[in-house]
Amino acid sequence: MAQFKISNTRIAGISACVPKTEISNHDYKWISEKERKLLIKATGVEKRRVIKKGTTTTSDLAYVAAERLIEELKWDKKDIDLLIFVSQSRDYNLPHTSAILQDRLGLGHNCMALDISLGCTAYVYGLSVIQSLLSAGGIKKGLLLMGDISSVGSYRDKSSYPLFGDAGTATAVEYTQEENNTYFNLQTDGKGFDAIIMPDGGMRNRLQKESFKLKKYGKGIYRRNIDVALNGIEVFNFSLREVAPNVRKLMEWIEKPLEDIDYLVLHQANKLMNDSIRMKLKIKRSKAPTTLNKYGNTSSATIPLTIASELKGQVETGRVKLLLSGFGVGLSWGSVYIETDKIVCPDVIEYEDAIHLYNQNQYLYKNKPIK
Repeated sequence: MAQFKISNTRIAGISACVPKTEISNHDYKWISEKERKLLIKATGVEKRRVIKKGTTTTSDLAYVAAERLIEELKWDKKDIDLLIFVSQSRDYNLPHTSAILQDRLGLGHNCMALDISLGCTAYVYGLSVIQSLLSAGGIKKGLLLMGDISSVGSYRDKSSYPLFGDAGTATAVEYTQEENNTYFNLQTDGKGFDAIIMPDGGMRNRLQKESFKLKKYGKGIYRRNIDVALNGIEVFNFSLREVAPNVRKLMEWIEKPLEDIDYLVLHQANKLMNDSIRMKLKIKRSKAPTTLNKYGNTSSATIPLTIASELKGQVETGRVKLLLSGFGVGLSWGSVYIETDKIVCPDVIEYEDAIHLYNQNQYLYKNKPIK
């Protein structure tokens, strides 16, 4: 397993943006009222924020979060030399979305921009990449932007549709001469790659007429090959098998007791899964904040969104010992121990689903026939 330490970086701020439109699983008419109640009890997902299809992308939400964070930090945009965008819902197959965000945010041409395709483990892996690049000292300030949108699921798939919400987040990271260590333990098992998958649309299985055909996979489960397919039982078993040992080995390696942490922030997968992991680790419920009831599973964005939503007061006013753990698509999993100290953390922003509000039209390219 990949255990390593990164020094000389600090998180300066975290912000999050969600759509204003809220939907409730109590209104999910595809299944019966009894099934809805059982689903909400097991998953913890009661309400979710969702975009209006065709008007908003993940990068729009991340852009709003980044603008607010830069403003509150009073950072000069010319000093931001690194932008990383981590998501499974990029704007286009080509080019990379981070390049679009670099221009849209008004960052300089000296800014290095790259995309990473990750979901459930995005924040833990993303922090490892941005902190590694900053720790060398050549780059002083960077932005880690991430999030996902839920419109890749089928309304008639009760195994996935009620779980996912939309969000975008921004984390500002900077170089510091203080040692300020961050510790990681990252793992992967690609044998389980098809536990969470969109079968068609990539280079392996190109889009074809059959990709858009609705098929039945079980009671209440109908989807197309362009929709996300989730093997809930396999993911649940994997998470219960791997996550707690990964966290324990990290804490043993850095010689810190689990009781020493202030908060355990898990990827917001579902309530039953997260409660099981928390109990395996013998962490008090009060130390494990959740946003599943308000936002659902926002994939890449769950950990920073939970920090911004539930720990704002704590991270803004003092030093906080955080243990963060992501697990899922890949299959991949990992944990990070990090201490924050009086960071900037704006209130969670609500995004109006109207294109003209943010002057996005220049980014909405349409295919035109070649003359």
